[in-house]
Amino acid sequence: MAQPRISKVFGAVNIGSFRISAMVAGLTETGEMVVLGSFHRAAQGIKRGYVTDMQAATYAVRDAVERAERIANTAVTSVWIGASGAGLASQVAQVEVDIGGRRIEAEDIEHLLVSARDVIQPDGRMVLHAQPAHYTLDGADGVADPKGLHAERLGVDIHVMLADGAPVRNITEAVQNAHLDVEAVIGSPIAAGHACLTAEERELGVALVEFGAEVTNVSVYAAGMLLGLVTIPMGSGDITDAVASAFGIRRFQAERLKCVHGSAIASPADHREMIPVNAPGEEGSGPLARHADDKNRVPRAELISVITTHLARWMEEVNKALKGLGFTGQRGQLVVLTGGGAELAGLADYAQASLGKPVRIGKPLHIKGLAEAHATPGFSTLAGLVLYAAADPIDIRAIGPRQQDTFRYAGMGLVNRVFRAVKEYF
Repeated sequence: MAQPRISKVFGAVNIGSFRISAMVAGLTETGEMVVLGSFHRAAQGIKRGYVTDMQAATYAVRDAVERAERIANTAVTSVWIGASGAGLASQVAQVEVDIGGRRIEAEDIEHLLVSARDVIQPDGRMVLHAQPAHYTLDGADGVADPKGLHAERLGVDIHVMLADGAPVRNITEAVQNAHLDVEAVIGSPIAAGHACLTAEERELGVALVEFGAEVTNVSVYAAGMLLGLVTIPMGSGDITDAVASAFGIRRFQAERLKCVHGSAIASPADHREMIPVNAPGEEGSGPLARHADDKNRVPRAELISVITTHLARWMEEVNKALKGLGFTGQRGQLVVLTGGGAELAGLADYAQASLGKPVRIGKPLHIKGLAEAHATPGFSTLAGLVLYAAADPIDIRAIGPRQQDTFRYAGMGLVNRVFRAVKEYF
């Protein structure tokens, strides 16, 4: 049986602090997303989501994209970029217009969305995307498409993702220097939400915690849209550093210990288990680790103790962020952990006990052709970028005359309703 023909190709680059990953994916004539090639490599020139060395970051981006293109046997000229740092922030704004009880036409919706541009208050920051989440008819919300319906007043809730302008321009320039056009810079909570949250979860209410290498983004979804976001300058790389410091070993050794032998849950057998610091074939090389035996093995219990001590501080910050976002009460239940740090063994159980809420690990859902190594939490944002691109969401900046990358408040008298839906749903 012949395979469906690819009708459109998408390129994506996720610029993280630990790795830079690239993906080439195609949308078939039947509407199915197929990964044609993906690749990841160690990040260079990036610190906590910010570009710190333009030349190194550009090289890493170009290398990752070229290798993904080679696997896909397809070249891309433009990409969608994922950003996890850059001072991400989220807003929800609302606008209403009079309809007078008549039937709503496409022109009414366009007029509404053009009017919505004037109620966004970026306070001098860059607007990454501003999208209609859902419409309201005479105050009744949850309307996906109001065209053809009758109402006295038509309203819309706009989700706005903001970022600091300079860091985003640095990320964009690093990609452009790699001879690639930038379609858009997408906040990682939006992309990761596309990849590992179901539509029902986003509707009912869910918290998404992206445990990255140096940054953790805590976001809350309800009513189908992202309502609030808090960025914590802590990540799984800090655990690696703590392990390296505790045992006096190199970072790459600490990372291997954490990934291969680490866990968020201690067991009685840990005290009896000695784990090797060196990888197979490297025995006898390098100095002995602190607290190691003559074979350069350390007690697994000590490794687990270092990991859980740091996790306790991290979880305290996550819990504080969730409370600040209003993720409490009956509606504030499910928490989804994703990002590379979420691959730590036992983390879901640890988080569930700490937060007192159901927790699951989120990874890319049902994407054909995704390599097994990339069907993991660490690649949720990358996979979500191509899903977001294929969904082709409306951005109100593209309606009517093109706008600048920052909006200025025009004083229409409508109040920005940040976290309005949080109060309704939680």
